[in-house]
Amino acid sequence: MGAANKDHLLGKLDLLVLRVLACGDSMHGYSIAERIEQLSENVFQVGEGSLYPALHRMDEAGWIRSQWAASENNRRARYYRITAAGRRQLDVEEREWLRAAEAIANVLRMA
Repeated sequence: MGAANKDHLLGKLDLLVLRVLACGDSMHGYSIAERIEQLSENVFQVGEGSLYPALHRMDEAGWIRSQWAASENNRRARYYRITAAGRRQLDVEEREWLRAAEAIANVLRMA
């Protein structure tokens, strides 16, 4: 991923991870990263160096929970799921993002 794409992702990773986890069952880290890439049509590519520290931080905050289980290829993997606190945080993150996006759109229209 180029530097420009990394800059696009800064500050949005929690929002993206929580949204992906809110849409379904528990997922392991690689699946979360793949899903973000797929849904963003390859605009956002989440590397391990960003994803796993974020997952750990969100787990510590109580927004997600994790447990070890066998993956599709029968390897041991940590699976993550969103918690009620994570759903509340997702609502906060979405409102903040929509407010910021509207403000940016206003500036772009005026400039």
